[in-house]
Amino acid sequence: MSLVSLKVAGRERVRDEGELALVVGRRCSQLADDDALSFVAGYTCLNDVTARDLQKSDVQFTRAKGFDTFCAVGPYIETALDPANVQVETHVNGTRRQSGVTSLMIYPPAFLVRWISRMMTLMPGDVIATGTPAGVGPLVAGDMVEVTIAGIGVLRNPVQAPQA
Repeated sequence: MSLVSLKVAGRERVRDEGELALVVGRRCSQLADDDALSFVAGYTCLNDVTARDLQKSDVQFTRAKGFDTFCAVGPYIETALDPANVQVETHVNGTRRQSGVTSLMIYPPAFLVRWISRMMTLMPGDVIATGTPAGVGPLVAGDMVEVTIAGIGVLRNPVQAPQA
């Protein structure tokens, strides 16, 4: 199990974001109409934890999403998944907060790989977070976050207060 810390650097507005993650398998750059998903080694669950107060105040999201433990990934990489229409759900303490299917995402996985490869070279092992369904909410110490993706499994993250 991965650990997700709470109240990092005095932040109180910490939120969960369950997402499908794409794990790059082959170097790619400047993809045009290539089969972008052929450059993906597999798929996994991702908990894109965010400090919302920093996300709102900063011009870009690096600090809000960059704290240690904030991007838990797992439980393993599934190589035989078709990402076109899979269910993504997030539960906190057993209560469903988020539910959506990848077919309703603004940008499909293949588009994301192509688009990102036009800005930067993607290398094996790089992870692309695809976006989150509506329904994120606050996290407090003691919570258990579960990101479930059909065909992959469940990523479980206990939320802990930082050590003094």
